[in-house]
Amino acid sequence: MRVLERDGLALAAHERGAGMPVVFQHGLCGDARQTFEAFPDLPDVHLVTLDCRGHGQSEAGGPYAIRTFADDVAALIATLPGPVVLGGISMGAAISLRLAVMRPDLVRGLWLVRPAWLTGDGPANMAPNAEVGRAIAAKDKDGFAAGATAKRLALEAPDNFASLMGFFDRQPLEVTSALLTLIAADGPGVTVAQVAALRVPTLVCGCADDAIHPLTLARELAAMIPGARFVEVAPKGRDKPAHLATLHVAITDFLKEF
Repeated sequence: MRVLERDGLALAAHERGAGMPVVFQHGLCGDARQTFEAFPDLPDVHLVTLDCRGHGQSEAGGPYAIRTFADDVAALIATLPGPVVLGGISMGAAISLRLAVMRPDLVRGLWLVRPAWLTGDGPANMAPNAEVGRAIAAKDKDGFAAGATAKRLALEAPDNFASLMGFFDRQPLEVTSALLTLIAADGPGVTVAQVAALRVPTLVCGCADDAIHPLTLARELAAMIPGARFVEVAPKGRDKPAHLATLHVAITDFLKEF
């Protein structure tokens, strides 16, 4: 791990291997463990993940926004040799999409795993995260668990339900509440026209049985990006080992282009 200083905060950058620089960003309330697990064991790759503000081993401090997180990642990429192949899971996918649009000088390849945003702010699929953020602030875990959203997700998307319930134990609770409510209402800050103007090799991965990261949204995002490849990976909530195995294959095949 090394430390990146930003706005008076110490942000943790985690690294593995040596070779081609690849940056892979975690999802909301996740950290580098998520991306390191989701990335295949490849030789000649220098894998880097920045724990976003308020995540993992990075210090907490606002503003908590996708554009702020993207600026922090851009500062990290500037310390690496040349443009990087950039990827992200969920919120990390939104960060990566923003950087590919706003800082094309830093990005030579793009992959987006289980995206939760297209281009707009506060998509409906992120509403359960905001609901949990409010419930954490109100200290009402039982109320959320007994509500309609929790009951629906427990049946339709058990992996989403388990993640949401886990947030009630994520410390510090006030940071978790702020992240969930603010980021759920946010977006990548790009337009459809800007996404359609991308000219970078792109992979989009989606899976079924995921209400927070709908498969239809992943397909729609892939269709927006000229020449993007779409891969449906095994559902994470149904069989996590199969999900990771199919994701590893998709990423490995994509990285062969570089």
